[in-house]
Amino acid sequence: MLDYTFFLEWAQFAVRWLHVITAIAWIGSSFYFIALDLGLRPEDGAPQGVHGAAWQVHGGGFYHIQKYLVAPERMPADLTWFKWESYMTWVSGFAMLVLVYWAGAQFYLIDPSVADLPVWAAIAISLGSLTIGWIAYDLICKSRFGDDNTRLMLFLYVVLVAMAWGYTQVFSGRAALLHLGAFTATIMSANVFFIIIPNQKIVVADLMAGRAPDPKYGKIAKQRSTHNNYLTLPVLFLMLSNHYPLAFASEWNWLIASLVFLMGVTIRHFFNTHHAHKGTPWWTWGVTAVLFALVVWLSSLTGAQEEMDEAALPPAAQRFAEAPGFEAVTDIVMGRCSMCHASEPGFDGIGRAPKAVHLETPAQIANAAHQIYVQSGLTHAMPPANLSFMEPAERAQIREWYRAATRG
Repeated sequence: MLDYTFFLEWAQFAVRWLHVITAIAWIGSSFYFIALDLGLRPEDGAPQGVHGAAWQVHGGGFYHIQKYLVAPERMPADLTWFKWESYMTWVSGFAMLVLVYWAGAQFYLIDPSVADLPVWAAIAISLGSLTIGWIAYDLICKSRFGDDNTRLMLFLYVVLVAMAWGYTQVFSGRAALLHLGAFTATIMSANVFFIIIPNQKIVVADLMAGRAPDPKYGKIAKQRSTHNNYLTLPVLFLMLSNHYPLAFASEWNWLIASLVFLMGVTIRHFFNTHHAHKGTPWWTWGVTAVLFALVVWLSSLTGAQEEMDEAALPPAAQRFAEAPGFEAVTDIVMGRCSMCHASEPGFDGIGRAPKAVHLETPAQIANAAHQIYVQSGLTHAMPPANLSFMEPAERAQIREWYRAATRG
């Protein structure tokens, strides 16, 4: 029997696959051009306007690359624009946000113990924060305050720390870090869409009209590109964090995210300096190691988890708690799954509940209905290698219970 959840899982998988592919393409091309730009050197006999050149070898071939300070005197017949990697990374990421966190808002976005929001309000905050964040950032960059890039980046860091804390006050820990990543990635992709590419098109239009391009457009694009350079690694951490509860389920998750942004700066500073042939600042790795050690330490300070009261279950979970077969499924899950998915796991080698999913009470089981159905009903993913010997008939009971609840 194919149901909504079955197709939703495949839609999420397909979009996630696309997201990973486009992100690899965007980040790969971005890092390549940053390293190339920093490594360019003056070259004798270069055409007028060439800022620097580099010789590179890859795949058995040699490449001679030249960069013009503004643009060549005449436009080449073929010009490759690096923009779709960025656009599709954001589009696919936003689609993931909709499919996972909006479609499953009551399970993944809203945490009643943090803020008991209606679904529409949580989605409005989600979308509004991404939109307002970009508008505010862009206005600040265009203001006189943004003329000093160092001052601007320090201010941007303060804003990101504030957003990290703010998201944890309205969303679940998992959703908070994911939204901080989406907030940052929206700024990065919007930089490409609204600033970098349009400025390059102005330069191209001037060239085609026989006008000398204004260098200011390149300077503005360079500023935004620098921001993207330092934000890339933290965004990757935040996007991966939803798979690791030691990051998102920590009481200090917002502070962990704040330290990760600093790690992004130290790591990129090393490579930027190295590629620019300005030395090899090994000290940055020491600072990075200290920051990461602080992250690990903070993750160990997680406070006691509050008991989930069955009477306070969100409506979506309440529907599963009241569905026929829930008592039988509760017995199955407690017998086959709770030895690992517990506040103090009893299975050797497991120190914390996988994915921070606890299945020790009926309320917790009802709240994790979707995961139980996919992992143990639709598939045999859990228990892993069927270590607790869940029977086919028990998996069938899980399927019947879940479908009975969703039919209503």
